[in-house]
Amino acid sequence: MRILGIETSCDETGVAIYDEEKGLIANQLYTQIALHAEYGGVVPELASRDHIRKTAPLIKAALEEAHLTAQDIDGIAYTCGPGLVGALLVGSTVARSLAYAWNVPAIGVHHMEGHLLAPMLELPENRPQFPFIALLVSGGHTQLVKVDGVGKYELMGESIDDAAGEAFDKTAKLLGLDYPGGAALSRLAEKGTVGRFIFPKPMTDRPGLDFSFSGLKTFAANTINQCIKNEGELTEQTKADIAHAFQTAVVDTLAIKCKRALKETGYKNLVIAGGVSANKQLRNGLTQLMESLNGRVFYPAPQFCTDNGAMISYVGYLRLKHGERADLAIDVKPRWPMMELSEI
Repeated sequence: MRILGIETSCDETGVAIYDEEKGLIANQLYTQIALHAEYGGVVPELASRDHIRKTAPLIKAALEEAHLTAQDIDGIAYTCGPGLVGALLVGSTVARSLAYAWNVPAIGVHHMEGHLLAPMLELPENRPQFPFIALLVSGGHTQLVKVDGVGKYELMGESIDDAAGEAFDKTAKLLGLDYPGGAALSRLAEKGTVGRFIFPKPMTDRPGLDFSFSGLKTFAANTINQCIKNEGELTEQTKADIAHAFQTAVVDTLAIKCKRALKETGYKNLVIAGGVSANKQLRNGLTQLMESLNGRVFYPAPQFCTDNGAMISYVGYLRLKHGERADLAIDVKPRWPMMELSEI
């Protein structure tokens, strides 16, 4: 079975092909960073228009990469949600149309389930075994999920305001960093002085597994304003020191909540996925945590941390093989709780 996967939930157009026997055999990705940089964030209408331009050429490129033709494809998976409604409609319309023309089944995939299962694209020895705790940290989501199998998900905690990725981007903007801000802030934090600034770890002084990062962003803004008042303007070193303090607070907060979830369930495996999972300090912090707990942490490869078609094709393969099918209606779900998914 070979499944073509299409990802168009936000500002990356991803197309990939997953082969049941060979694994991932094609992976094409186009990012819209340059398109949105002028505006300091994603412009939904521009994102949709760019997906229209790029999806078909990337499908052609993926088929060429895998040395396949349309007749070799056994099913099509596409991101059905959550995401930007216009962007989702582009991918779902292309996928449903091709599935009808090629006479193959199609399936709508949950974007966050794609991230959650992205580590399964690794070699067998680097894949997590069920059950595990998943920390999902993408641009708009921060969630702790108890995972007992594919589709067997229990939400343990989530962000009640800004997600970690959003807080990174907003704080980066306060520091005057270029878009995309989160990655730029992480690079700047590597030059920061340890301990010059100490940021709070939000919601770690009370029970529970929910997250809140909007207050941390406000603390960063107040720190920046105070430094400007004292120094006249922010030096590059001061920016780096603030970035380091902010990142450390986020990483420590995520680690504390992960430790609580692991203790509550007794699980020994932790998966971290989503765009923020590429953060080096976060990976190091959670690796140290799991070593101290005699457990193990699993990550996707860096190219599968951000949005991509590979994770969609893999989840599509699992669900199509299980017998799930989407009807001919073009239906997308900009908001879609992952707990609504069926078990496999």
